[in-house]
Amino acid sequence: MLVLSRNSRMVLLIALIAFTACSQPKGKDTSLVNNPKTASGESDGKVAGISFVKTEHDFGKLIQGEKVVHVFHFKNTGTSDLIISQVSVSCGCTASKYTKEAIKPGAEGKIEVTLDTEGQKGIQNKSITVISNGIPQSTTLWLKAQVAIPSSY
Repeated sequence: MLVLSRNSRMVLLIALIAFTACSQPKGKDTSLVNNPKTASGESDGKVAGISFVKTEHDFGKLIQGEKVVHVFHFKNTGTSDLIISQVSVSCGCTASKYTKEAIKPGAEGKIEVTLDTEGQKGIQNKSITVISNGIPQSTTLWLKAQVAIPSSY
């Protein structure tokens, strides 16, 4: 009979939990974004592509406190479904809504961004980072504006 010390049993229990917690059910693909390249750099030929009509929008002159909206349009230029996995903004004054379902090859999607100028003044450059399974995997969109305080506008 094998007798283990208390410390040995704890180490064994932690190792068992770590190995089983990281296992993935067989036959189920839980990834949202698939990298089309293999370790050798080869591709199966089916890749999503993302192409934006514009990656920058200038709102021009705004009065402090205004909320303005712009929609960035993009197209899947690839041969596989495009999935936007994340859209992150550079500050709390910018919010986004985006197409969350898979976008078929040749189809279009959109990212709607809202810029809130409350508490802002002067020239503003805000970035929105789009992560997808397309090529390129990361795209940066830009919002620009010149925000004036109401009394100086």
